[in-house]
Amino acid sequence: MTGFQHGLDFGEPQSGFTQDTVVVPTAMNQISPPVTWIKGFLSPKQQQLLMMEVEQYPLDRVAIEVYGKQHFIPRTQAWFGDLGCDYHYSKLHITALAWPKVLSRLRAKLRNDHQIDSNSVLVNRYADGRDCMGWHSDDEPEIVTGSAIASITLGACRDFVVRHKPTQTKVTFPLASGDLLIMHPGMQQHWQHALPKRLKVTEPRINFTFRHIIPNYYG
Repeated sequence: MTGFQHGLDFGEPQSGFTQDTVVVPTAMNQISPPVTWIKGFLSPKQQQLLMMEVEQYPLDRVAIEVYGKQHFIPRTQAWFGDLGCDYHYSKLHITALAWPKVLSRLRAKLRNDHQIDSNSVLVNRYADGRDCMGWHSDDEPEIVTGSAIASITLGACRDFVVRHKPTQTKVTFPLASGDLLIMHPGMQQHWQHALPKRLKVTEPRINFTFRHIIPNYYG
């Protein structure tokens, strides 16, 4: 019998890291981003269940205004969250959809395993290596100060590149399916990140970015 009730550990606490963990701490003598990279955070079975649910999501390719002109973003997306946790960026207002079953269990797993509190998640689907994300920081004012942001990858391996704002130093993380990247406090203030085009990639990649925002921030 399949499902979360039989050994798939969504929402169940762990005793230490059982995955291949790469910690990249902030250090005084070197420029390094405050992130923790956990390879294989999701098992193949968990990835399969999540991917099946993603196929039912109402993913949309929205248009944003850039220098007075409308441009469609190079990816599709959906926003889920608690009541009042709507998404605002580039003059867009996106009402939070109710948590789907599997995604809700994943939220609980992040809280139980790594003490990451979240009340919303942005789901981005990159159809292939032509879809991308430009340089930016997740520094919207409604994000709770001092909160971590958790990013989970499904599907194709893609390079997640971070750039130190003062020095332009870059660090690349080749995130594979099932990997978790935790961006700790200070990351958004001092670093930017991007998902550049990789034309040799022909498979889709799904990304889940879990955030803790202030409900009803914009009224």
